[in-house]
Amino acid sequence: MSVSDLFKPLPFLHGSPMRNRFMLAPLTSQQSDFDGTASSYDQVWMEQLAQGGYGLIQTSASTVEAGAIAFERQLGIHSDKHLPGLTQMATAIREGGALSAVQLHHAGHRAVPSIGGIPAPASDRTVKNIKAITTEEVERIRDSFITAAKRAQLAGFDGVSVHGAFGWILSEFLSPNLNDRKDKYGGSVENRARFTIEVIEGIRKACGPDFQIGWRLSIERYGLLLEELREITAEIFDKELIDYLDLALWDSAQLVREGAFQGKTMLSVFTELPRKGVRLGAAGKIMSAQRAGELLDEGCDFVLIARAGILQRDFPLQVKANPMYDSPQLPVTADFLRKGGLSERFIDTMRGWQTFVKPGS
Repeated sequence: MSVSDLFKPLPFLHGSPMRNRFMLAPLTSQQSDFDGTASSYDQVWMEQLAQGGYGLIQTSASTVEAGAIAFERQLGIHSDKHLPGLTQMATAIREGGALSAVQLHHAGHRAVPSIGGIPAPASDRTVKNIKAITTEEVERIRDSFITAAKRAQLAGFDGVSVHGAFGWILSEFLSPNLNDRKDKYGGSVENRARFTIEVIEGIRKACGPDFQIGWRLSIERYGLLLEELREITAEIFDKELIDYLDLALWDSAQLVREGAFQGKTMLSVFTELPRKGVRLGAAGKIMSAQRAGELLDEGCDFVLIARAGILQRDFPLQVKANPMYDSPQLPVTADFLRKGGLSERFIDTMRGWQTFVKPGS
């Protein structure tokens, strides 16, 4: 498959097709206002991206409850006061020609108390001196995800992406290490997946047939078991519960180190599953036009651009102009990012990533 295949449209089960195979990954920039309202920095960033040639643009992780917060200055979608800023974002993306999605996020046991977070662990033993949330609290958080999706729809977004990765609440419930519950949300694989499935099915019911639902899944750490996640994903594909799966890999080429799939690529464990009308994409060190093209050969329907999109806001347009395009080498200077249009808040966030910003710059 050639790089030009990245510019073919991609239809979904619901809503409009992506105009090409480039999706912007959800990127935490920590540049919103302290109450979760989209700031002028958020709007400028979104306007830049909207002109970047993407097929679909996801917002950064957005809190579905005030206590769900994991990062200072995290974008919020838990209150109607967030609607004007979110509407402005959705409008900018639409005017640029891309589809849009809000990434719905709840930090679960990883919520940070010093910034107003209320840890919500699945188990008593996960966070010292904090009891597991009750069945009723799980159901309340589920309903908060659904209400947030309705809010995204009201703001004019084409869909939402449900954050089920990195040990955040839905990922946490999937993990046998972090979930030792005795109620209907713990125990068997089916029970541990129930929270995620109820969120997805609830959003579909509340938002109707034209609204798109994505699901972000990670495989490593937090006691997650690859074989189990494959089983859950197979069921979600078979029932066509989502429009697209976003595999959050640290490296899209990484291999499975142990177990039944040892030696295979993480990606192939999922691309080999029958997926009916569901689309599958991956993130993870996609820094060049060539690597993006290779991922289509490896069974992806689309690619998720993260770091490469921070370095060059219009990565898809760069690839279109030059099929041999490669991202600037990391680390880069803060001034390079500044000239590209990143705010000081966003640059400070990227300083927290190893090897992204040159020390002292």
